[in-house]
Amino acid sequence: QVQLVESGGGLVQAGGSMIISCAASGRTGSLYGMGWFRQAPWKEREFVAAISRGSSSSTTADSVKGRFTISRDNAKNTLYLQMSDLKPEDTAIYYCAADRSKQLPPPTRKYAYDYWGQGTQVTVSS
Repeated sequence: QVQLVESGGGLVQAGGSMIISCAASGRTGSLYGMGWFRQAPWKEREFVAAISRGSSSSTTADSVKGRFTISRDNAKNTLYLQMSDLKPEDTAIYYCAADRSKQLPPPTRKYAYDYWGQGTQVTVSS
């Protein structure tokens, strides 16, 4: 089994920056693609960004492109999402997800992911 634990969320003003992290434990050797999704109140969970195991391939949603950067440190079993120029519409619970397939580029569909964290709240005030 794999456990994913997000951290680093909180409150930030519009235009500010924040880095959130996701620590993986357990059978991490089985993990390939990892991604971030978010869910705002009354909305569907949506794709934010994904990255392959070796970081050679990554995908970012158009809504955050140029503002958010996904990265991972396999030695630390940690996934990161660096967020800048944050906007109130970025307010959501951010979820980390991990995929056991070797799909490239890493999947953007939430149903493709096998493991999920509990989420971390990111709130952007205007």
